[in-house]
Amino acid sequence: MGIEIERKFLVRGDDWRSTATGIRYRQGYLCNRPGCSVRVRLGGAAAWLTVKGETIGMARPEFEYPVPLSDADGLLALCLQPLIEKVRYRVSVAGLVWEVDEFAGDNAGLVLAEVELSHAGQAIELPSWAGREVTGDPRYYNTNLQRHPFRQWPDRPDLC
Repeated sequence: MGIEIERKFLVRGDDWRSTATGIRYRQGYLCNRPGCSVRVRLGGAAAWLTVKGETIGMARPEFEYPVPLSDADGLLALCLQPLIEKVRYRVSVAGLVWEVDEFAGDNAGLVLAEVELSHAGQAIELPSWAGREVTGDPRYYNTNLQRHPFRQWPDRPDLC
């Protein structure tokens, strides 16, 4: 079983863009319930089926499998709507790779950064563009952004 350990932050400014490379992603959920999600993700020339368990702190079980591109669009058509649309950028900071997601569609205006850790106590150097930490805030889980898109939030928080 794989375990995903990550921290998530709101992003402020555009300083991260200077060294970032991005790939457009579309992802949807075949199952999206508390404690378990089954996601289909298509990005660039690759597609995956991912099963994630309940998040406890910063960690959750994760199982990920490649799927043929020819199947990905068909699987996305079966997913709950709306799909999550975003460009994911990879940015290296102090020996770690940060993934910055700039959302589009129903979640346009939201930019989040996450960094995967080898263990929950791992120290990290925060880049200047890392804003408020939202690790553990379920509103920012992609599963919840699918059910409750950012544009529909009545009281959108200050993103920095």
